[in-house]
Formats: sequence, C-alpha cells, structure tokens
Amino acid sequence: MVSGTLFHYRKSSWPPEEYITKATLQLFDFDSAAPPSQAWRRKLNSRASKLKEFSITFTEAIKMVRLGIRLWSYVREEASYGRRAPIDPFTRERCKPSASQGVPLGGMGSGSISRGFRGEFKHFQILPGTCETSPIMSNQFSIFISRDGGNKKYASVLSPGEHEGLGKASDHGISSWGWNLSGQHSTYHALFPRAWTVYDGMYLLSEIFLSYSGEPDPELKVSCRQISPFIPHDYSESSLPTSVFVYTLVNTGKERAQVSLLFTWTNSIGGVSHLSGDHVNEPFIGEDGVSGVLLHHKQVIKPY
Repeated sequence: MVSGTLFHYRKSSWPPEEYITKATLQLFDFDSAAPPSQAWRRKLNSRASKLKEFSITFTEAIKMVRLGIRLWSYVREEASYGRRAPIDPFTRERCKPSASQGVPLGGMGSGSISRGFRGEFKHFQILPGTCETSPIMSNQFSIFISRDGGNKKYASVLSPGEHEGLGKASDHGISSWGWNLSGQHSTYHALFPRAWTVYDGMYLLSEIFLSYSGEPDPELKVSCRQISPFIPHDYSESSLPTSVFVYTLVNTGKERAQVSLLFTWTNSIGGVSHLSGDHVNEPFIGEDGVSGVLLHHKQVIKPY
C-alpha cells in the first residue's frame, strides 16, 4: 500500500538556493524581477546535453525501403522548385538538437523563436513547415557600464562566448565582439510563458578588469525577464507574435553607475536572411509616448 505522504518531502529538482543567493532574490523582490521558487534552472556556463540519435535494425530498414524511396522522391521534387521539404530525414541539421532548451518567444499559433538558456536566439519557426535550428549569433543583448567618472568601464555581450558558430570564417567578425561573460554567476530560470536571466554581478575574462565575485560588474545585478502573451480564455491576445524583455538593474556599489543596454538584431526569420540585404530600420513614437525602432526584414526569396 502506498502511503499518502510518500511525496510530501520530495526535494525540488532545481532548488533556487543552489543557483542564486537569497540576498540577490531580495534585491529583485519587486516588479516581478525575481525568478519564482519553482522553475527549470541552469547556469549559463553549463553545457546543453546533446540528444543521441537512435538507430534502426536491418529488418526495420527493409520494411521502410518503400517509404524511404517516396520520401527521397518528394525531397528531390521540392528541391527542384527551390523549396525545402518540411520532412527531410536525409539532410543532417547543422545544429544538433539538445535536451536543454529555453522558453520560446511568441504567442499561440503565430510561429516562435526559441531563446536558449545561454542567451542565443535559435529554432526559428516563423515560416510554416520549416524550422531553422542554428542560432543567429548576431542577435544579442549587450551591456556597457561606466563608473568613477569613466575611469572604470565594463562591456560584454550578455551571453557566454563559447558557441559552435563563433570563431569560424562564416561568423562575419562576430567573434571579435566582447564575449567576456563567463556565466559562472549567471543563471537562467524558466517557467512558461516567462523566463528570467539573472546576472549576479559580472565576471569578466578580459585583461582590463578581473573580478572574483560577479559578472560583468561585481556591484551591479541585472535581471532580464522574458514575457510572451499567454492569457487564459483570450485566444486573440494570446496569439500575438510578440515578446517583451524587461530589464531590472540594481546598483549595490557606493559609486553611481552609468549603464547602457544594446540590442542587435540582424535576422528575424532564420537561415541566411541576414545576407539578403534591403533591411530597413524605422524609428517610431506611439500616441501613448512609447518610442522605439521598427525593423523591416526581408526574406530570402528562392526561385521556384
């Protein structure tokens, strides 16, 4: 007989105290900047476990020969029209799938873009039937911090610099950016449809400044809250293809800090659309005083 108290003292799978200090949680205990007690968590310097592909037996392969021939013919026919088949088991993906993914961006039924727990934007599912799994490394958030009248300066992309796409000839100089974040003191917390990335002080790897306690500035704590529309009983509002990033900064130092956030976005679709050209940026100011930049990105048109 199973006791009713069997699971009452079950330990949480990802206890928050093992990832973030109580002092930091208390500092962010306003404006929903603190991550919840129940969430899926990862440190930014951890590695995503790659999924192992399964293999089939010889008998199973024989049984699927006819299906394989039909799929091969379909893939070739789509390629002849310049289209990519939504089901293509013969082409290996450049970016292998992993078991550790972040909360996707976007509403219900409107397509989505995933943001990995290390800060990379990937898994672009904007076009029906296709999924671009490789991350677009130039789509990033960056931070610039100045203290003591400009005598102390810190700068870094808000993502660890150890990615598969960096350091190659195809990265178009992105590897020269300030990938100074180690991720040792930065954590990701996911609870759909929201996610929190907390930079508990900043730990730089550059020769200019080396801190033992935080990243990128040891006296600055940053919380990034990601929100996608998911409103119960309201499909119209929940299907908006939008996502909001709310940054909360807490200065624990004695000096004033001048902080700037930079958002770079070169590709909204995935693939090589950032190389198609003719992208246009347009500033706007809404009636309610909200201002921003509207990005017009063109899709790579393949001839049929």
